[in-house]
Amino acid sequence: MIHDAKNGTLKPFDFGKITEHLPELKRLHCSIDFHSFKKPIDSSNVQPSFWVELANQVEKNYSNYDGFIVLHGTDTMAYTASALSFMLENLGKPIILTGSQLPLGAIRTDAKRNLITTVEIAASDTVVPEVCIYFNNQLFRGNRTEKYTSSKFDAFHSLNYPLLAEAGVNIQFNADAILKTKKGNTKLKVNTAFNTNVALIKIFPGISKEVMEGTLSAKHLKAVVLETFGSGNAPTDKWFIDLLKKAISKGIIILNVSQCSGGTVEQGKYETSIHLKEIGVISGADLTTESALTKLMFILGQGLTKQEVEKFLQRGLRGEMND
Repeated sequence: MIHDAKNGTLKPFDFGKITEHLPELKRLHCSIDFHSFKKPIDSSNVQPSFWVELANQVEKNYSNYDGFIVLHGTDTMAYTASALSFMLENLGKPIILTGSQLPLGAIRTDAKRNLITTVEIAASDTVVPEVCIYFNNQLFRGNRTEKYTSSKFDAFHSLNYPLLAEAGVNIQFNADAILKTKKGNTKLKVNTAFNTNVALIKIFPGISKEVMEGTLSAKHLKAVVLETFGSGNAPTDKWFIDLLKKAISKGIIILNVSQCSGGTVEQGKYETSIHLKEIGVISGADLTTESALTKLMFILGQGLTKQEVEKFLQRGLRGEMND
């Protein structure tokens, strides 16, 4: 973002002019090309069509570059990183998203440091063949990451998966945590179909029957991410269970993820979750909400049967969960 001289608000920046603001990029020992979309957008306006446009750009230019960097607003960065990870199958090169908490023109901006180090990582001899987020000296697996603060430079964290790399005086890579490239057919495959007929229900003390019923009866609804307490716990009220049971009987998939940033869903560990398991709610294990939603949209878009969708939800596709 940059400041609008007219009204002082923040507006999307034309990335094609990035070297005017970061001449340091010219000093790095690699060749850098830029692509700027016709109309840069605020990340709050990101939709699946934008993910498709990004994936198509990667596919179109895949053989021409050793890595790709996506300059992206922080608000939906974890959603985009998760979505891209599912779309890009057999990825053998780094796709790294980065951005900043302070706009590029601010004196104390973190944009320069984030971008310069991201370029170094993307051009490194150590290949990280996955979709990542780099922020404030840390490289994360994209589909394991969430934005947790709007006021600090370390805006992202990944409590259920270790860092892929950390930048200090030197950049230290965690080889054990980085996805290994597949042997055999490693040709990039790009899947761009999404089904957005999904919903998110965050459970809270006092949630009403009307709210639950309204969401679960939405027209064309295919699946729901149910954000529960702790390790997957939810109310045991009869009306609550009956509504979920009715939805499942209609073919709606219910995926259980925790409201906690760390830890995993363990349906049946407590009495307040065993009823979810019994009626057919699927455990999302340690998926982040961002990863759960984008994975659902992606899998539902592949034209699979309900049984196949449920199977893939419980299996790690791109390192997004421990299965």
